Amino acid sequence: MLDEAALRSAMDVLAAREPAIAAALGRIGYPAPRKRAPGYETLLRTIVGQQVSVAAATSMWTKLEATLGSGCTPKALLAQDLDALRACGLSRQKQDYARSLAELVESGALDLFALPIDDEEAIAQLVRIKGIGRWSAEIYLLFAEGRPDIWPAGDLAVQISIGTLFGLPERPSEKAIRDMAEAWRPHRGAMAIMAWHHYNTKVL
Repeated sequence: MLDEAALRSAMDVLAAREPAIAAALGRIGYPAPRKRAPGYETLLRTIVGQQVSVAAATSMWTKLEATLGSGCTPKALLAQDLDALRACGLSRQKQDYARSLAELVESGALDLFALPIDDEEAIAQLVRIKGIGRWSAEIYLLFAEGRPDIWPAGDLAVQISIGTLFGLPERPSEKAIRDMAEAWRPHRGAMAIMAWHHYNTKVL
């Protein structure tokens, strides 16, 4: 679990391997852990928040809870008709995604508290949910389960940050940073969190 102590320890290991990482730690310090609650609600919030602003996602979630009750349980969501969910701001596509998640959880076909230990197998389970692609699955496993070796190489901010940290002439591709990150196993999750920390930190 990538709590604060584990994150700092992992960054110390990586800094000892890579002078560029050690230099970044010296400039901007250690990143803070990123945590979300494991389970259905976090994934439903992910679906609700896709391709909209934080404010719009918050508004939709507030309306959903007013309609469905706290946590917007699978049973409550599946009992609502299309018009009721549309009134909460959910497009037809997002309703389809939300129902996919609710149906898998309600039927027991997906147990979010018993995902496979193997990361790739866990990702394969999560992408069965409509609207949850590899990136969303990786973010869930990294933030909600604190898995230490998740590497969301498709994340644009991670690509930009890695390019800057290592003085690359242009933003590296997803394949390029997947290859680079092999040297950071089994601490790639910590490196991803460091990349976001670097991306969001202004250093004068």
